[in-house]
Amino acid sequence: MAQRLLSRWFPRSSLFVALLIPVLATAAVPSPLPVAHGVLTAAATTGFKFVDIPVGDGVVLKANHIAPTTPGPHPAVVFISSWGLNDLEYLAQAKALAERGYVALSYTPRGFWASGGGIDTAGPADIADTSRVLDWLVANTPTNAARIGLAGVSYGAGISLIASGFDSRVKAVAALSGWTDLVASLYGGDTRRPQAVALLDLAARFLGRPSPELRTRIDDYFANRDIEGLKQWGRLRSASTYVDRINANAPAILIANAYGDSMFPPNQLVAFFSQLTGPKRLELAPGDHAVVEATGLVGLPNPVWTSVTRWLDQHVAGIDTGIANEPPLVLRTYDGDVEGYSTWAAVSSSTQRLGLGAIRLLDGTGTLGGAPSTSGARTLWGGVDTIADAGVPLLTNGLQALTGIPPIVWLPGVNRLRAGVWTSPPSSRELSLRGTATLRLRITPTTASGTVVAYLYDAVGDFGGLVTHVPLSWHGATPGTPLDLDLVFPATAYDVPAWHQLALVVDTEDPLYLGANTLNATLTVGGPSWLDLPLR
Repeated sequence: MAQRLLSRWFPRSSLFVALLIPVLATAAVPSPLPVAHGVLTAAATTGFKFVDIPVGDGVVLKANHIAPTTPGPHPAVVFISSWGLNDLEYLAQAKALAERGYVALSYTPRGFWASGGGIDTAGPADIADTSRVLDWLVANTPTNAARIGLAGVSYGAGISLIASGFDSRVKAVAALSGWTDLVASLYGGDTRRPQAVALLDLAARFLGRPSPELRTRIDDYFANRDIEGLKQWGRLRSASTYVDRINANAPAILIANAYGDSMFPPNQLVAFFSQLTGPKRLELAPGDHAVVEATGLVGLPNPVWTSVTRWLDQHVAGIDTGIANEPPLVLRTYDGDVEGYSTWAAVSSSTQRLGLGAIRLLDGTGTLGGAPSTSGARTLWGGVDTIADAGVPLLTNGLQALTGIPPIVWLPGVNRLRAGVWTSPPSSRELSLRGTATLRLRITPTTASGTVVAYLYDAVGDFGGLVTHVPLSWHGATPGTPLDLDLVFPATAYDVPAWHQLALVVDTEDPLYLGANTLNATLTVGGPSWLDLPLR
């Protein structure tokens, strides 16, 4: 059975493939359309110049810039560095763009490395800084003020998106592995993410200077206090809050993210993308935070950075690359295919409902499929994890993108006292999951607050490879009264091979999350409950 399981994942998991993955990353996707004649290529450049940019209140930002040696004005792109990194992050991409005819400037946001001030976490000071950087760019380089783009990974992506709503000079944005709703990132499913926030806190402490406000907010987050204040702080730092301003300025926005992003899960980006009214493009791919685009930062071929270059050429340099005529929504599947769609609604063509059947006494497993059962409720003891979990932020999904091997669970080993398990019959045809699966779960809790975590697996016999997962916490429930929970899984594009099964596991704990469970409090999972699968 294990051999059958490995036959699904092993061809993409050899050491040879892992070592060559930067080169192979682009081999599985169609070549981009050729750039139209007239684009400047391989132009001589000035080389990198390192500068200080004053932004007011005594704060100076560290930056570098590179430009063509030919007379300007030139189109320009401003790169904003990631959380914990500095303006050296984009040297390879800046040099490549300068050789194409751009002025490329990169800067380190306030509070990190040698830039002054305290970390503002994409707050008002950071957004004002971006405009001051644009002022400096126009005044001190051969930049065409009518042709400026912003780009960045992670922190740089979030700042770029927000800044595009506050500075009309921004004609295009390339936001990679960013967020649009910081509240959803911190409290998605009303559940805290301690590992992700702890990583950000660690980077801020060692590589920057957290502002007193940031220090207070992180302390409040882990103490689970002033939740409304934290959410208001997060809304102020979310592009979704300013979508009307962004639409009014109408920058051309490219967003690229990963299905398994453990910092900024993709559903918030889908919602934001659907609200944009200007030129837009959304690309989603397997992987984790900042993993998909990572090889491009060192100058290796990379499909995301290919799209960034084409996007900037089209919407900043004014060169027709053809990207404006392509489907604005691009999904890269776990099997390496590339699919284009006109809208998010077009991603799935049908929905298949799989009812949760009664749990069998013999093996403690229920059937996933058919009509939802209204009998055979299952009582779970909460507050203790099972072997079903989502892994480690950045590492688990990042390794899956490189090796093709997802987190694997031995289904018989999942503690049936702590979890509910349902498996579908093997399907005679491939199931192409496209979009967001949803789970309606009817529970009867014995406590006012609690948490469940649902995992969806691609199973071969007793082994399952994790496809996606989602937590959800409830508060203010009446103990002993049935409660319907609606769990929305992160967006995905996954093909379940013919004769495989789907397995659903529901437990109450996962190392990625700080739940609201009381140790050994019980909850009963009953019916009707069902899983809705979006299918292509």
